[in-house]
Amino acid sequence: MGWNLIVSPLRTARFPVPLEWDVLPGGEAVPPARRLLLDIVRAWGVPLAKESLRDLELCASEVIANAMEHAKARCAVTVRRLGGRLRIEVADPAPAFERGGTDPEATGGRGLILVEALADAWGWHPAGAGKVVWFEFPESRELPGTVHGWGTARELRLLRPVA
Repeated sequence: MGWNLIVSPLRTARFPVPLEWDVLPGGEAVPPARRLLLDIVRAWGVPLAKESLRDLELCASEVIANAMEHAKARCAVTVRRLGGRLRIEVADPAPAFERGGTDPEATGGRGLILVEALADAWGWHPAGAGKVVWFEFPESRELPGTVHGWGTARELRLLRPVA
């Protein structure tokens, strides 16, 4: 796996362009793909807090692992910056989209529930004979519990409905 940045002739500016690489089938390919994604995000200087990087890492792991498990074939990972958003796409040759989480006794099938909870947006669409599953994070993301003038609010619970 490798990647390149476009660097100006004077080496004074870097232009993040969409990067794509193939991930070979097998669970052992997920951690290196996830690390490469984080290396790219860091090299581009995307302003994400440490917690957001962890969320991005978890979402990438889930989506890449799903492609490995269901397609059982090579998948392509693409990372791009789009107008203040970071978008990760995983394309695989399996046409069916499987969303687990229906069996409460199952030991798996909850990865996309995590992606839905952590990513700002996510979805999928057919692509040729297969599909693309994608998710996005805003480049600067406010974290729960951040200070806004008067202090920090954590773990607030609604005691009764507001009329």
